[in-house]
Amino acid sequence: MPEKYKSIQQGLTDYVRTGAIIFLLLALLFIIFIVFSIQRRRKMILEKKQMEHQYQQTLLQTQLEIQEQTLKNISQEIHDNIGQALSLAKLNLNTMTPIDDEMLQQKILNSKELVSKAIVDLRDLSRSLDTDYVQQMGLQRAIEYEVEMIRKTGTVETNMIVEGSMFRLEKQKELILFRIVQETFNNILKHAGAKNINVNINYDAAGFALIIRDDGKGVDLQSFNRGENNNFGLGIRNMHNRAKLIGADFKMSSMPGEGTEVRIILPNEPNNENKQ
Repeated sequence: MPEKYKSIQQGLTDYVRTGAIIFLLLALLFIIFIVFSIQRRRKMILEKKQMEHQYQQTLLQTQLEIQEQTLKNISQEIHDNIGQALSLAKLNLNTMTPIDDEMLQQKILNSKELVSKAIVDLRDLSRSLDTDYVQQMGLQRAIEYEVEMIRKTGTVETNMIVEGSMFRLEKQKELILFRIVQETFNNILKHAGAKNINVNINYDAAGFALIIRDDGKGVDLQSFNRGENNNFGLGIRNMHNRAKLIGADFKMSSMPGEGTEVRIILPNEPNNENKQ
């Protein structure tokens, strides 16, 4: 083959190689651009979800803070106004001059007992609502206090078992867990028609576990999951959201006629400085 044709062929080969290399580079750049775009889109979606989650957490935290402040104000009003008024009424009854009328004496005695009971009940309610008092008592003692208040009503038998060595959690976590417990007790007393309430608290290396069982009429959780019982469902969602806010696992199991079980598990934090 003449040298001229060889030179032309070599030139064409070089052009093809160069074109192929350019094409491959462009294809590679295009692929890199697509991958970068996908990663960037995923990052934006993830950031958006994180922002939405953070917003929901902040909103829930704000709602809880407002609620706790409201409860604290109510507690203070009960202590400062209603409690003092009843104490004065009791003082007046105690300073009444004895009389011979047996029936009137019995009425005065009954009034004293009723006022004394009202003072005790209001004091218990005030303590239960007071955020500072609850945090000062600690979660376990606060739950014991609630269980004792339910027992005093005489309408429901209560039993509480504590296993493991007690340790304190963060104050905010204890308060949120206590409000979930209060909501659970409130639902049992209002809707379950239960005769027995059993509370189990367990402390171990894995964390904190709380189980509340009742032998009431139970509830159809399938209707709740389908969104057919919005009023009841709202309470469960609130408890679930509160538990989620502090990193706890909230589970509720129930069947009509078989009672209800609420299970709350809070994993232990490394280097828990609150252990006692």
